[in-house]
Amino acid sequence: MPALDPAVRRRAVAHLRRADPVMADLTRRVGACRLAVDDGDLFGALTESILYQQITGKAAAAIHRRLCALAGCNRPRPEDVETLADADLRAAGLSRQKIAYLRDLVVHVQDGLSLRRVRHLSDEDVIEALTAVRGIGRWTAEMFLIFRLGRLDVLPTGDYGVRKSMQATYRLRELPKPERMRRIAEPWRPYRSVASWYLWQGLEAAARGE
Repeated sequence: MPALDPAVRRRAVAHLRRADPVMADLTRRVGACRLAVDDGDLFGALTESILYQQITGKAAAAIHRRLCALAGCNRPRPEDVETLADADLRAAGLSRQKIAYLRDLVVHVQDGLSLRRVRHLSDEDVIEALTAVRGIGRWTAEMFLIFRLGRLDVLPTGDYGVRKSMQATYRLRELPKPERMRRIAEPWRPYRSVASWYLWQGLEAAARGE
Protein backbone atom coordinates (compact mmCIF):
# COMPACT_ATOMS: atom_id res chain seq x y z
CA MET A 1 0.00 0.00 0.00
CA PRO A 2 1.37 3.45 -0.84
CA ALA A 3 2.29 5.72 2.05
CA LEU A 4 0.79 9.16 2.39
CA ASP A 5 2.53 11.93 0.52
CA PRO A 6 5.82 12.69 2.34
CA ALA A 7 5.01 16.39 2.59
CA VAL A 8 1.65 15.60 4.19
CA ARG A 9 3.32 13.27 6.68
CA ARG A 10 5.89 15.90 7.60
CA ARG A 11 3.20 18.54 8.14
CA ALA A 12 1.12 16.15 10.22
CA VAL A 13 3.98 15.11 12.49
CA ALA A 14 5.21 18.68 12.89
CA HIS A 15 1.71 19.79 13.87
CA LEU A 16 1.27 16.99 16.40
CA ARG A 17 4.60 17.79 18.00
CA ARG A 18 3.77 21.48 18.30
CA ALA A 19 0.25 20.91 19.53
CA ASP A 20 0.72 18.24 22.19
CA PRO A 21 3.91 17.46 24.17
CA VAL A 22 2.68 13.94 24.98
CA MET A 23 2.08 13.21 21.32
CA ALA A 24 5.45 14.79 20.52
CA ASP A 25 7.12 12.23 22.79
CA LEU A 26 5.16 9.37 21.23
CA THR A 27 6.03 10.38 17.66
CA ARG A 28 9.72 10.51 18.56
CA ARG A 29 9.60 7.09 20.21
CA VAL A 30 7.75 5.48 17.31
CA GLY A 31 9.71 7.23 14.58
CA ALA A 32 8.71 8.19 11.06
CA CYS A 33 5.06 8.03 10.06
CA ARG A 34 4.42 5.05 7.79
CA LEU A 35 0.65 5.34 7.55
CA ALA A 36 -0.27 3.68 4.24
CA VAL A 37 -3.39 4.07 2.13
CA ASP A 38 -4.79 1.54 -0.34
CA ASP A 39 -7.13 3.46 -2.61
CA GLY A 40 -7.68 0.65 -5.08
CA ASP A 41 -10.62 -1.76 -5.14
CA LEU A 42 -13.19 -0.23 -2.79
CA PHE A 43 -15.82 -2.96 -3.23
CA GLY A 44 -13.13 -5.50 -2.42
CA ALA A 45 -12.13 -3.51 0.66
CA LEU A 46 -15.67 -3.62 2.02
CA THR A 47 -15.98 -7.31 1.14
CA GLU A 48 -12.82 -8.03 3.12
CA SER A 49 -14.04 -5.96 6.06
CA ILE A 50 -17.09 -8.22 6.24
CA LEU A 51 -15.09 -11.42 5.88
CA TYR A 52 -12.59 -10.45 8.58
CA GLN A 53 -15.18 -9.75 11.27
CA GLN A 54 -14.91 -11.86 14.45
CA ILE A 55 -12.44 -14.44 13.11
CA THR A 56 -8.66 -14.63 12.91
CA GLY A 57 -6.86 -12.93 10.07
CA LYS A 58 -5.49 -16.26 8.89
CA ALA A 59 -8.95 -17.83 8.67
CA ALA A 60 -10.41 -14.77 6.95
CA ALA A 61 -7.58 -14.72 4.39
CA ALA A 62 -8.26 -18.37 3.56
CA ILE A 63 -11.97 -17.65 3.08
CA HIS A 64 -11.13 -14.68 0.89
CA ARG A 65 -8.89 -16.85 -1.31
CA ARG A 66 -11.69 -19.38 -1.71
CA LEU A 67 -14.15 -16.59 -2.56
CA CYS A 68 -11.79 -15.32 -5.25
CA ALA A 69 -11.43 -18.84 -6.62
CA LEU A 70 -15.20 -19.19 -6.82
CA ALA A 71 -15.48 -15.86 -8.63
CA GLY A 72 -12.61 -16.76 -10.93
CA CYS A 73 -10.67 -13.56 -10.30
CA ASN A 74 -8.49 -11.91 -7.68
CA ARG A 75 -10.85 -8.97 -7.21
CA PRO A 76 -14.49 -10.10 -7.33
CA ARG A 77 -16.94 -7.48 -8.54
CA PRO A 78 -20.54 -7.12 -7.32
CA GLU A 79 -21.83 -8.99 -10.37
CA ASP A 80 -19.38 -11.83 -9.68
CA VAL A 81 -20.58 -12.23 -6.10
CA GLU A 82 -24.23 -11.99 -7.14
CA THR A 83 -23.94 -15.10 -9.33
CA LEU A 84 -22.46 -17.28 -6.57
CA ALA A 85 -24.81 -19.73 -4.85
CA ASP A 86 -25.25 -19.60 -1.08
CA ALA A 87 -24.23 -23.25 -0.85
CA ASP A 88 -20.93 -22.51 -2.57
CA LEU A 89 -20.30 -19.54 -0.30
CA ARG A 90 -21.04 -21.68 2.73
CA ALA A 91 -18.61 -24.31 1.45
CA ALA A 92 -15.99 -21.56 1.12
CA GLY A 93 -16.37 -20.85 4.82
CA LEU A 94 -18.78 -17.92 4.99
CA SER A 95 -21.40 -18.00 7.71
CA ARG A 96 -25.04 -17.45 6.81
CA GLN A 97 -24.83 -14.04 8.46
CA LYS A 98 -21.83 -12.96 6.40
CA ILE A 99 -23.46 -14.21 3.21
CA ALA A 100 -26.44 -11.99 4.05
CA TYR A 101 -24.09 -9.05 4.65
CA LEU A 102 -22.31 -9.65 1.35
CA ARG A 103 -25.63 -9.89 -0.51
CA ASP A 104 -26.76 -6.62 1.07
CA LEU A 105 -23.53 -4.90 0.01
CA VAL A 106 -24.11 -6.04 -3.58
CA VAL A 107 -27.71 -4.77 -3.49
CA HIS A 108 -26.65 -1.37 -2.16
CA VAL A 109 -23.99 -1.02 -4.87
CA GLN A 110 -26.46 -2.00 -7.57
CA ASP A 111 -29.07 0.38 -6.15
CA GLY A 112 -26.76 3.37 -6.40
CA LEU A 113 -24.11 3.26 -3.68
CA SER A 114 -21.29 4.61 -5.82
CA LEU A 115 -17.99 3.61 -4.32
CA ARG A 116 -16.26 6.06 -6.65
CA ARG A 117 -18.51 8.94 -5.68
CA VAL A 118 -18.12 8.13 -1.99
CA ARG A 119 -14.56 9.49 -2.23
CA HIS A 120 -16.01 12.98 -2.61
CA LEU A 121 -18.37 12.84 0.37
CA SER A 122 -17.65 14.32 3.79
CA ASP A 123 -16.44 11.92 6.47
CA GLU A 124 -19.84 11.75 8.18
CA ASP A 125 -21.64 11.27 4.86
CA VAL A 126 -19.29 8.38 4.02
CA ILE A 127 -20.05 6.80 7.40
CA GLU A 128 -23.79 7.25 6.85
CA ALA A 129 -23.61 5.71 3.37
CA LEU A 130 -21.54 2.71 4.42
CA THR A 131 -23.34 1.91 7.66
CA ALA A 132 -26.58 1.60 5.69
CA VAL A 133 -25.15 -1.75 4.55
CA ARG A 134 -25.84 -4.64 6.90
CA GLY A 135 -22.69 -5.78 8.68
CA ILE A 136 -20.83 -2.49 8.26
CA GLY A 137 -20.69 -0.44 11.45
CA ARG A 138 -19.14 2.87 12.32
CA TRP A 139 -15.75 1.35 13.19
CA THR A 140 -15.49 -0.34 9.79
CA ALA A 141 -16.49 2.90 8.08
CA GLU A 142 -13.85 4.81 10.03
CA MET A 143 -11.14 2.31 9.09
CA PHE A 144 -12.30 2.69 5.48
CA LEU A 145 -11.93 6.47 5.77
CA ILE A 146 -8.40 6.21 7.16
CA PHE A 147 -6.86 3.33 5.25
CA ARG A 148 -8.80 3.41 1.97
CA LEU A 149 -9.75 7.06 1.43
CA GLY A 150 -6.76 8.57 3.19
CA ARG A 151 -8.83 10.93 5.33
CA LEU A 152 -6.51 12.68 7.77
CA ASP A 153 -8.81 13.78 10.58
CA VAL A 154 -10.63 10.66 11.79
CA LEU A 155 -10.68 9.75 15.48
CA PRO A 156 -12.02 6.18 15.95
CA THR A 157 -13.32 6.52 19.51
CA GLY A 158 -14.71 2.99 19.47
CA ASP A 159 -11.38 1.36 18.62
CA TYR A 160 -10.01 -0.60 21.58
CA GLY A 161 -6.40 -0.16 20.50
CA VAL A 162 -6.68 3.62 20.32
CA ARG A 163 -8.45 3.71 23.69
CA LYS A 164 -5.92 1.41 25.36
CA SER A 165 -2.95 3.28 23.94
CA MET A 166 -4.42 6.63 24.92
CA GLN A 167 -4.93 5.34 28.46
CA ALA A 168 -1.28 4.28 28.69
CA THR A 169 0.21 7.24 26.84
CA TYR A 170 -1.72 9.84 28.84
CA ARG A 171 -1.52 7.84 32.08
CA LEU A 172 -5.27 7.68 32.60
CA ARG A 173 -6.76 5.55 35.36
CA GLU A 174 -9.29 3.91 33.07
CA LEU A 175 -10.07 3.47 29.41
CA PRO A 176 -11.20 6.88 28.16
CA LYS A 177 -14.76 7.31 26.98
CA PRO A 178 -15.44 9.00 23.62
CA GLU A 179 -16.05 12.44 25.11
CA ARG A 180 -12.72 12.46 26.92
CA MET A 181 -10.94 11.08 23.87
CA ARG A 182 -12.29 13.91 21.76
CA ARG A 183 -11.11 16.47 24.33
CA ILE A 184 -7.61 15.00 24.42
CA ALA A 185 -7.51 14.79 20.64
CA GLU A 186 -8.79 18.29 19.94
CA PRO A 187 -5.26 19.76 19.54
CA TRP A 188 -4.45 17.07 16.97
CA ARG A 189 -6.88 18.46 14.39
CA PRO A 190 -6.68 18.24 11.39
CA TYR A 191 -4.45 15.15 11.74
CA ARG A 192 -6.28 12.89 14.16
CA SER A 193 -5.90 9.91 11.80
CA VAL A 194 -2.12 10.26 11.94
CA ALA A 195 -2.22 10.58 15.73
CA SER A 196 -4.37 7.43 15.90
CA TRP A 197 -1.78 5.62 13.78
CA TYR A 198 0.90 6.63 16.28
CA LEU A 199 -1.26 5.38 19.15
CA TRP A 200 -1.63 1.99 17.42
CA GLN A 201 2.10 1.83 16.83
CA GLY A 202 2.82 2.77 20.43
CA LEU A 203 0.59 -0.02 21.68
CA GLU A 204 2.32 -2.56 19.43
CA ALA A 205 5.72 -1.38 20.62
CA ALA A 206 4.65 -1.76 24.24
CA ALA A 207 3.42 -5.29 23.53
CA ARG A 208 6.86 -6.11 22.13
CA GLY A 209 8.47 -4.67 25.25
CA GLU A 210 10.09 -1.77 23.47
